[in-house]
Amino acid sequence: MFSVLILTLNEEQSLPRCLASVQGCNDIVVLDSGSTDRTVELARAAGARVFARAFDDFAGQRNYAQREIPFRHPWVFHLDADEEFTAELAADCRAHVDATVDGFLVAPRMMFQGRWIPHCTDFPAYQARFVRAPQFEFIQVGHGQRESPRMTLDRLTANYLHDLTAGGEAAWLAKHRRYARAEAAAHLQAGGSVPWSDFFNTNALRRRRALKRLSYSLPCRPSLRFLYQYVLRGGFLDGRPGLRYCQLLAQYERFAVEELRVLRRAAT
Repeated sequence: MFSVLILTLNEEQSLPRCLASVQGCNDIVVLDSGSTDRTVELARAAGARVFARAFDDFAGQRNYAQREIPFRHPWVFHLDADEEFTAELAADCRAHVDATVDGFLVAPRMMFQGRWIPHCTDFPAYQARFVRAPQFEFIQVGHGQRESPRMTLDRLTANYLHDLTAGGEAAWLAKHRRYARAEAAAHLQAGGSVPWSDFFNTNALRRRRALKRLSYSLPCRPSLRFLYQYVLRGGFLDGRPGLRYCQLLAQYERFAVEELRVLRRAAT
């Protein structure tokens, strides 16, 4: 068996579906960041153990959970409230609880307007989600977290589901304005150039991260991002939801350009 950790902050709309998807697990843990809605009440009603910690960043929340929460199993799957487990993923996790690695990368299936949009979300975009506690360590990068380079990783073949429309477009835009601010700050802090070898690395995740850093030096970033996702990555194959999502990604790049300009102006 394995445990499940869910990070929450005012997630009363999304959390019930997430909790329902993991009801086969006998150790569901919610780490809440100060919800003022019914999030905690819903979590406890579903049988989850609830802990609280003020939010600093995603890596900080996940590392706190890894070190401080007494999970009932040595393996923990990290979920967000707008994500859902699947029966195939549960079976895949159970089949790997005897593995000797520190953790497993898992690729989400991104859902937008009720449809899976694999092309414009660069499927499979792997993330470290199924990990050992307490030794697995995350590091904060931009608005999200990655695995510490000291961790040994393998991959699962099954996927979890991520609902990109949870909360509506206004909530998506507000959240990604915050993400753009964090990514711009991280880019300025990192400095330096990207090694050219990273663009030709056999590891797709490393190539994607190199392209992300390169994008900050390119002109017309919003238009380039739209063309990359909608044309080069085949987002047009994802129908109308794919078109709308690519438009939102272009808006995110506008946010990033604006936030980078503000930070550079403040530094001079």
